[in-house]
Amino acid sequence: MRCTRLILQRSRALCRRVNTWTAVGAAFNVQHRRADYLQKNVGLFGVPELSSPAGFQVAQRKALREAELLVQRACTHPPGAITVETFDQLSDSLCKVADLADFIKVAHPDAAFRAAAERTCIDIGTVVEKLNTNVDLCQSLKNLLENEAVLSALDPDTRRVAELFMFDFEISGIHLDESKRKKVVALNVKLLDLYHEFLNGSQLPNTIEKQVLPEHIRHCFSIDGNCVQISGLHADSPNELVREAAYKIFLYPSNSLLLCLDELLACRHELAILVGYESFAHRALKGTMAKTPETVMKFLKLLTEKLSDRTSKDFKMMREMKKKTHSTNHEVMPWDHAYLSGAIRTEKFNIDPSVYSPYFSLGACMEGLNRLFTQLLGVSFQAEEPKMGEVWNEDVRKLAVVHETEGLLGYIYCDFFRRPDKPHQDCHFTIRGGRLREDGVYQLPVVVLMLSLPPPNSKTPSLLTPSLVENLFHEMGHAMHSMLGRTRYQHVTGTRCSTDFAEVPSVLMEYFASDYRVVSQFARHYQTGEPLAERLVSRLCESKRVCSAADTQLQIYYAALDQVYHGKPQYRTTTDILREMQEKFYGLPYVPDTAWQLRFSHLVGYGAKYYSYLMSRAVASMVWRQCFQQDPFSRVMGERYRREMLAHGGGKEPMLMVQGMLQNTPTIEDFVDALVLDLDADFRSSI
Repeated sequence: MRCTRLILQRSRALCRRVNTWTAVGAAFNVQHRRADYLQKNVGLFGVPELSSPAGFQVAQRKALREAELLVQRACTHPPGAITVETFDQLSDSLCKVADLADFIKVAHPDAAFRAAAERTCIDIGTVVEKLNTNVDLCQSLKNLLENEAVLSALDPDTRRVAELFMFDFEISGIHLDESKRKKVVALNVKLLDLYHEFLNGSQLPNTIEKQVLPEHIRHCFSIDGNCVQISGLHADSPNELVREAAYKIFLYPSNSLLLCLDELLACRHELAILVGYESFAHRALKGTMAKTPETVMKFLKLLTEKLSDRTSKDFKMMREMKKKTHSTNHEVMPWDHAYLSGAIRTEKFNIDPSVYSPYFSLGACMEGLNRLFTQLLGVSFQAEEPKMGEVWNEDVRKLAVVHETEGLLGYIYCDFFRRPDKPHQDCHFTIRGGRLREDGVYQLPVVVLMLSLPPPNSKTPSLLTPSLVENLFHEMGHAMHSMLGRTRYQHVTGTRCSTDFAEVPSVLMEYFASDYRVVSQFARHYQTGEPLAERLVSRLCESKRVCSAADTQLQIYYAALDQVYHGKPQYRTTTDILREMQEKFYGLPYVPDTAWQLRFSHLVGYGAKYYSYLMSRAVASMVWRQCFQQDPFSRVMGERYRREMLAHGGGKEPMLMVQGMLQNTPTIEDFVDALVLDLDADFRSSI
């Protein structure tokens, strides 16, 4: 207890000095040390079995025993609402272990914990595959959905969840004969191996003999004896030769990985055809806002047309910049895009992240989020001290999310700081979904937010660049979606919704992070308390528009490539397809003997859904302009946002949620116009 008191005393001292931080802000702006030796190990996330790696097997066995009983109940009970409730309990019992393990296998610093979690993921995944092809289990749901009298008595949420469970059965081939069902299972198993192979291969460096590279640039890369290893594009290097070499070598095709991608796409197509779809894209897009590949391509083509003049101007600016900074070839190449747009941004605005960072201590940013959510939604954070064994690293902070009238909504574990061997990715993990339990008590959601922020030290708090602030707000948008998605069923809780809708709440938070009225509430110099000047925020927002059309066009190209790969077979190489799509949708030339698609790891996790980033941004832009731009703290709009969009998770058709929020029915043309309008926006109008 003495150590805890010292931390609180130090936090109060910091509060007095800056006079802006409460306990929430202070919890993130000081180094944390816990008196764990005084406590009993409660297990990861408070799960007693998980006080050691061996506990994963214990938790797994417990979940599987419970699953067996629930399967038996579902198969023997007469059809009704209880059927859906039983299915949801079955899903919950497995997800509570599998989702937790899925996080621990990538985030825990102890290899033994990671390995145990990995085994649990595989074991439960195998069980889920078997359940998805369990004919008796499916029949119990089918009896419900085919009984009009029973079906008509269900409330809309229960009926939708029943239909979603049936969809899971259908895409697993439950309606097929036994031999074809076995083929579906075999394809899914094969795909898991192909995913693993492709993801690993996409991250491997390429190696070249040292003498092939000019001597004066070798030091820019990793040297191993007589070889040079290139593990990235070095896109920000001011040396064009370094960028060119990195691009050509890192993207040089691997024959084995090309074959892996071919097989992956072929297996996905075969699987889709087996279960009754025209293509994998048609299968993947069912239930999304877009619904069909045709709609996605219409969106991408129309956006390309609307951006054409702006994109041309951006590439013209890049050529002019290349003339200034390079003495030889002035043609803009793919390896130039990021560097030249950055150089133009620097010339026009000279944005120096180090000027902003002192105003964006992590504690101040967390206070800003706390104030924003309190005003918009009546929700606040309360810092809690984790118990021994509850978290996987002492740097992890725990936040209780509390509503002013409804009480505790759930917990967010904040794994924000960089450390050795921690994945360098910003992401949101659902550990436990919310649902209404059988005893009438609501099961509180638990999530983890993972970022890669600089840790605080004894003299300086964690100071964030503007882009890191935006990342923080983005991921917190996901977290609040999970906290406020108060669904009856965990199968559709929070972010468990269509991919092209799931990013809307997170992208919307980026607009709040760029609005001076919001930023001015928390951006203070960590030493002097001086507020961040409005002109600096204005310049930062204006700088984001530099070459934004070309940047958007690059994303369109990626999305279009993803669609074509997952459409009907082209009977040509993935590189030939890439070359054609690059010419049609990008504007910079294809570089011979390169295969960028082999570094496109999103093909695995976002197969046929990479367009989701663009569509989600379009929706977020419309919501911002119509609902929050006039007053970013509007409680009326905040309550509508929760009621129409956040509360339903995936329990409501995504387009119906958008319609409810905007109070109109947007078209594809409206989405395109929203993205184009963003490029032309006068950011000063929002500050």
